[in-house]
Amino acid sequence: MPRLRHTTACAFVIAAAVTAPSAFAQEIDADAVAEPNIADGTPVDDGMIVVTARRREERLIDVPLSVTAISGDALAKQGTQTIEEIGEQVPNVTLEVSRGTNTTLSAFIRGVGQQDPVAGFEAGVGLYVDDVYLNRPQAAVLDVYDVERIEVLRGPQGTLYGRNTIGGAIKYVTANLPDRTEVKVRGTYGSYDQADLIVTASTPITDSVKIGASGARLSRGGFGDNLYREGVENYNKDVWAARGTIEFDSGPFFARLSGDYVQDNSEPRQGHRLIPGLLSGAPVLDDVYDTRAGLDVVDQKVEAWGGALNMALEVSDTITLKSITGYREDSSTSPIDFDSLPAVDVDVPAIYENDQFSQEFQLLYESDRLSGVLGAYYLDANAFTAFDVGIWTTGDLLNALNNTTIFSGLTAQTLGDVNTKTWSVFGDFTYDIFDRLSLSVGGRYTYDKRSSRVLRTTFVGGYSDLFADGSVPTAVTSDFDDSATFKEFTPRASISFMPTPDQNIYFTYSKGFKGGGFDPRGQTSSAPDFDGDGTVSYDEVYEFMQFDPETVDSFELGYKASLLDRRLNVSIAGFMSQYKDVQIPGSAGVDSDGDGVNETFVGITSNAADADVNGVEFEMNALLGRDFAGMGSRMNVNLALGYLDAKFNTYIDAFGNDVADQRVFQNTPEFTMNAGFDLGLPVASGIVDLIGSVSTRSDASQFEVPNPLLDQDGFSLVNASVVYTDDSDRFSIGVHGKNLFDKRYIVSGYNFIGANGAPTLGREGTLTAFYGDPRRIFVTGQMRF
Repeated sequence: MPRLRHTTACAFVIAAAVTAPSAFAQEIDADAVAEPNIADGTPVDDGMIVVTARRREERLIDVPLSVTAISGDALAKQGTQTIEEIGEQVPNVTLEVSRGTNTTLSAFIRGVGQQDPVAGFEAGVGLYVDDVYLNRPQAAVLDVYDVERIEVLRGPQGTLYGRNTIGGAIKYVTANLPDRTEVKVRGTYGSYDQADLIVTASTPITDSVKIGASGARLSRGGFGDNLYREGVENYNKDVWAARGTIEFDSGPFFARLSGDYVQDNSEPRQGHRLIPGLLSGAPVLDDVYDTRAGLDVVDQKVEAWGGALNMALEVSDTITLKSITGYREDSSTSPIDFDSLPAVDVDVPAIYENDQFSQEFQLLYESDRLSGVLGAYYLDANAFTAFDVGIWTTGDLLNALNNTTIFSGLTAQTLGDVNTKTWSVFGDFTYDIFDRLSLSVGGRYTYDKRSSRVLRTTFVGGYSDLFADGSVPTAVTSDFDDSATFKEFTPRASISFMPTPDQNIYFTYSKGFKGGGFDPRGQTSSAPDFDGDGTVSYDEVYEFMQFDPETVDSFELGYKASLLDRRLNVSIAGFMSQYKDVQIPGSAGVDSDGDGVNETFVGITSNAADADVNGVEFEMNALLGRDFAGMGSRMNVNLALGYLDAKFNTYIDAFGNDVADQRVFQNTPEFTMNAGFDLGLPVASGIVDLIGSVSTRSDASQFEVPNPLLDQDGFSLVNASVVYTDDSDRFSIGVHGKNLFDKRYIVSGYNFIGANGAPTLGREGTLTAFYGDPRRIFVTGQMRF
């Protein structure tokens, strides 16, 4: 049963396709039928795909999990530029740029994810860069360059990947350095003055040492403008990035040291109001990419950097030792203007700072019948967030009506400092009972400690001392400093039957959990008297601020095959998931000055729901023809389908009522589909690829409570590319079109409007949407030297 302890608290506060998209879409060599050579590339010589989904190199067809692998070559042909575009290609996956940001990722797989990137919450989808886990979603909208492949693992991955992978995991694998000196230059020019340049160079220093570096300048004008702040564009891009690598390979010992840096100076991404201003009467703008947001007390800026040291030692023919060490850090400032108007009405300047150190050790074993991994993992991470919420006064109201943003009223400043220390031990082994029958079992024990400091202070005279001068602190409404420890065992088991070497029928059970914590937006002075004894004890404050982990138990039956001399690759899986203690983050408006208007908000998070998430996924790629229009000609088609039946069994609202039949899963369309083709024709001394795809998603809600204005109806996106590559692969040029029919579609938003149309926060009313990219046409060119 869901935990109900926060429901009284809530009531108290309220009263107060790709072209060649997946592993199954890679070019298949119909003449090569030998067993593939397991290597670290994607694909191997016979067209089969190698992945590391189970922390060891395996043919994709052998893995009893739902995995989609997309090679770097395929991504380049499609003109894929950022990681969220992968969401169009993979069934039952939604990847979005979070509301009010340029580089924070919101990821959902099979209905599980995280929309709010506040530091007190964990993501439900794990993101890994070269096997290093990114603990926070800030700076996680990765630009795709020099990538070997991207793997998307669907379903709980708690055994091998640990906490916060209950929806799945996304693995971003950068390319290893080549064996010879090479310089690669890739440029892009297109719509909205897009101008990108990526330069990569590498060279061997000795027979065992190689070095390489990449630099990227990524820029684009805005899709719209800020009509209030002259010269400020909306949805633009201004990014500098660099990456460096040193590799040492002596045969039995391999080491790879890598580092990267990103600086994003893009303008703030502000929303589009869906309703007129309730106080000012400000009209809805004609262009959904335009805004009138006035918040300017802090610049939009993101810096992220980090490094990883991966080492592997082959102790014997059967044993390999691995070490993965990672450090990452990011800092960002963001002016989040909820109402997207000049008025200081729920304006939130924010600061995010994250750092993490992780260490993982693995022992890999592989013999004739037994293979697997034993490992240990440690993470020490800190996430700091600070933000103001501007609160109106009468003088500010007059300023707003005069279209100015002079602000001298009240500010609610919130500081949240969250430290995570977690360690785990895990193992996962596969034993071949017979030549065609295998049994896999695994488990992970995790110890997870969360320590939080939440300080909430009211300032008079404008924004707080974090963002301006002259304001004075007058009251502390939250001062919380405590910790919680969570322990969990997450097992996995599967059985696989392979009628032939190219067919796999499997059944898998897996469990995952997402960490608990404390709501960093919580206000301890709002904690209710749970036991009704007339006083609010510290235990009741603790209970009000804290929420528990959520868990998913998943059962999956699947079939994978390469048929017709590997001209046809298919994968189908049906799954049933039991989603328990679902964390429901919420924000309740608070009337701070007794004028009858909720000017600020407090966070309230509970484990108030449980649900069932069931579905089916299908992926297919077929080589329809080869050498039919000259040597090297080919025709591939691909299809990916996803269906989800996600329903709450129990959902306790703020007043203690079960409203499961009135709630829906956020960012979870019932149907997803991607279909595409790649027609390759020999031209001159190379190949021209004619590529097309259509991606379709059914209706989806932004929040658990549907809203007809903010929720997105079903829609389709059509993409196309024409790419010429010479036979030596030294030169390529392509023309790419994204969202060719210029569809407008909502990816996120804010909703602080009640059922009666009155604002639940602020005076202007906040119903604000953020949109996906419009139609873009761009040209890419690449040279290797």
